[in-house]
Amino acid sequence: MTKKILGIITARGGSKSIPRKNIKLLLGKPLIFYTIDAAQKSGVFDRLILSTDDTEIADIAKQYGCEVPFMRPRELAEDVTQHMPVIQHAVTWLKDNEGYASDYVMILQPTSPLRQSLHIQEAAVLIEKTNADSVLSVAFVPEQYSIHKAMVKNQDGFLTLYGGEPVRKRVARRQDLAPSFWSIGSIYLFKTELLFDGENPNFYGEKVAPYIVDKKYVVDINEPEDWAHAEQAIKRLLSNE
Repeated sequence: MTKKILGIITARGGSKSIPRKNIKLLLGKPLIFYTIDAAQKSGVFDRLILSTDDTEIADIAKQYGCEVPFMRPRELAEDVTQHMPVIQHAVTWLKDNEGYASDYVMILQPTSPLRQSLHIQEAAVLIEKTNADSVLSVAFVPEQYSIHKAMVKNQDGFLTLYGGEPVRKRVARRQDLAPSFWSIGSIYLFKTELLFDGENPNFYGEKVAPYIVDKKYVVDINEPEDWAHAEQAIKRLLSNE
């Protein structure tokens, strides 16, 4: 990668479902460690920073070598705060206070601890190779949940396919199903300029390249039961090293 990539780890202090989630110990290490470690080992970032409103999270991130150039304003750390203003704030702060600007931004959420350094490296190669506006980490939707098999009730209470076609047109053979994907949240890589689009600030642009991740690396920690899933998944990965 010849262009600059800014890595932004987002980790606010508040978490209702799992209190202090971002620094809760996962197999003996703070959750945020796994994201910092993978990002550092990837070697693709011009800079790697943390955006947080919490001093304890900031201190722990610094211990693992992550930059914390500012503390996030509290109004950008509410339960209802979207990612867009958080990332815009980080990029604008670096430009206004340090004169720093990047070509690309990658959002790294600590809730994806199975993300590997190789995933980050390959996503960076993909965006340059394809000249995409963004790269999004995805996984295959299991065939039984495919949108091509999904049905809804119409206004008369009868089943139709999701797009309104009669059920008899449902794809029956697995081999005939077009692959479908869902976003797994581990990597959002995009051109920095998209954040400040005058009409529609966004993370995606028009050309979104899929980075397909094997299901063994897919976990998104939002609820307590996800924690146990992550522990078991990490143990399995370590046992295969």
